Amino acid sequence: MLAFAGIVLGLVLLIGGGALLVRGASELATTLGISPMIVGLTIVGFGTSAPELVVNIIGALEGETGLAFGNVVGSNISNLGLVLGAAALMTPIALQGDAVRRELPLFLLATTMMAVMALDGPLEGEPARIGRSDSILLMLMFCIFLYFVALDLKGMREGDKLFADIGGHTQVLAPGASRWQWLLIIGGCGLLFLGGEITIRNGIALSERLGVAPAIVGLFVVAVGTSMPELVTSVIAAIKDESDLALGNVIGSNIFNSLIVLPVSGLIAPIRVPAGGVGDLVVSWLLAAAILPVFLLGSARLGRPAGALFIVAYACYAIARISGG
Repeated sequence: MLAFAGIVLGLVLLIGGGALLVRGASELATTLGISPMIVGLTIVGFGTSAPELVVNIIGALEGETGLAFGNVVGSNISNLGLVLGAAALMTPIALQGDAVRRELPLFLLATTMMAVMALDGPLEGEPARIGRSDSILLMLMFCIFLYFVALDLKGMREGDKLFADIGGHTQVLAPGASRWQWLLIIGGCGLLFLGGEITIRNGIALSERLGVAPAIVGLFVVAVGTSMPELVTSVIAAIKDESDLALGNVIGSNIFNSLIVLPVSGLIAPIRVPAGGVGDLVVSWLLAAAILPVFLLGSARLGRPAGALFIVAYACYAIARISGG
């Protein structure tokens, strides 16, 4: 099917563009004397969400807010159900440091805020949507999250497991910016926007061909595809026994999706919650709420049985959602 092949091509360009952008920005930052720790926590951490951001911006500009909604919520669900579940299947994920532990309540709060703001319309007898005022409040919440990240960086908690893991993945380069770094950044941005345009156009074509809502394509095709960087990063981190990095990647990506990707789209064009979208938000919140007691109570460990349960839960949700249209 040409539309599906077009989506695959668009996703490949998105992931490739994101990788080039992250590499170029990371190298440029280190040559300018920025701490590798900061690079790891910001550029590399949020860079894996670049495909979702570009897809949603282009979708909002073209009025395809249903696909944009499905991309964000679907990405959040797949990050928790597929990515975290797959990482736990590779090796049990144990929470060892304080940095990620402090992010978990903020993560649940961000997920709750997104759901409440989308549902405040029905409480007033209006259609469910994320409006411009909601988007501004969500972005302000992201500023609070950055404040806590800055406090962690200021304290430079050398014993924290997350910082140790990130420090092992970053290298300080020789000073002196090069044209090559700028070419990587520009080329990455170009591939991102080209891939986003191709993905949006073929996503709409596929939804029309299959006779389903664009949100379905966003939830289970575009969202899963744009979550591939998170999947690769978390699985590799889990294999290397870097549990805090595997978990922190998922948590950071979902926070970025909820507090930046979705509200940026909502500022461009208010995002109406499509049919079945309320259920998607509930599933997203339930998965977020489920991991909180796992890591904050008891052994603070997500074992293989729990990882398999997360994957099965995602599969059941996908089957029910797709069959329901």
